[in-house]
Amino acid sequence: MIRARSAVTVTLPEAQGLVLADDVVAQLALPVFDNSAMDGYAVRADDVGDATPERPVVLPVAEDIPAGRTDLLVLDPGTAHRIMTGAPVPAGATTIVPVENTDGGEDSVTIQQGSPPGKHIRRAGEDVALGTTVLRAGQVVTPAILGLAAALGLAGLPVIPRQRVLVISTGTELVTPGTPLQPGQIYESNSVMLAGAVREAGADVIAVATAEDDVAQFSSILDQHAAGCDVIITSGGVSAGAYEVVKDVFGRDGEAGVEFVKVAMQPGMPQGVGRVGGATIVTLPGNPVSSLVSFEVFLRPALRAAMGFGDPERPRRTAVLAESLTSPRGKRQFRRAILDADTVTSYGPPASHHLRWLASANALLDIPEDIVEVAAGTELQVWDLR
Repeated sequence: MIRARSAVTVTLPEAQGLVLADDVVAQLALPVFDNSAMDGYAVRADDVGDATPERPVVLPVAEDIPAGRTDLLVLDPGTAHRIMTGAPVPAGATTIVPVENTDGGEDSVTIQQGSPPGKHIRRAGEDVALGTTVLRAGQVVTPAILGLAAALGLAGLPVIPRQRVLVISTGTELVTPGTPLQPGQIYESNSVMLAGAVREAGADVIAVATAEDDVAQFSSILDQHAAGCDVIITSGGVSAGAYEVVKDVFGRDGEAGVEFVKVAMQPGMPQGVGRVGGATIVTLPGNPVSSLVSFEVFLRPALRAAMGFGDPERPRRTAVLAESLTSPRGKRQFRRAILDADTVTSYGPPASHHLRWLASANALLDIPEDIVEVAAGTELQVWDLR
């Protein structure tokens, strides 16, 4: 179980994409004051009600009110105030005549068409009344929410913080991309891939490291980073071979708080889970497809749930299989697939080292463990990765 972090209040930019921890109650009305919805003239509706192009009404312009003017004005009968959009409506004014219905005068204005009472006036509190609950705990902070919070004068929002994740890839054969390969070496890709998956899930990656099959080196990485993280993700070092550094560090029998198991799924059979200090550790298999599919199945939903997201799971859809397939008995198989409308087609071989096909897939076919053969035309559950 990944533990949620305690709620904190962060600045508005920092809150984007996070989940609100508490309701937000407006301590301010919106609009704050009656203001003009148009560039035009603030008048008394009775003074201009009979205005027509043939019989216009001419009024002296007593004041000019730009947006941002702060003194309190009063409109006398038989006068007009030139007013800009967003500017405060003077006391006594009952309507706004758009500039298009006038000659645009500055000292006096010729009004060719009147406006009814209340027209083009945004009333104080008509959007948000003081004391209204405008946001609810559980909402994801969007740009629109940031705009509302700022309009209400809030400098920050209470949110559930992102999970802090350490990613460690293991294997003496691994080499940093860009480095010339020696015989028997391969480029390290799992840490880059898993760190990207962590960020896409909404969490923070505090460090990415690669360890050889060396207990001292792996332990040193843990000593350096584990205290500052909520979740540790490792890849590799959990199979049944002789050089399985993750098992060697935590004990192959689970005595160090990490339980290693074989999961009845393909790809992704060897797994492990436990606690290291205050962090949850999840040990994933080393084959790239096994590692990322295991993240999708076990880790992504748990990470998102711990951050308060109401939809931690990938969308599940039912689609019609375009061709016949076989699946190993007793294992839940996740096949790379292409989802097109209501039809799904498997994509590439099922083996766990075929990363190319996963990179272009937009879905995972979820074939239950009790199914060995699936005929074309069968409806199957699909995990939508789009």
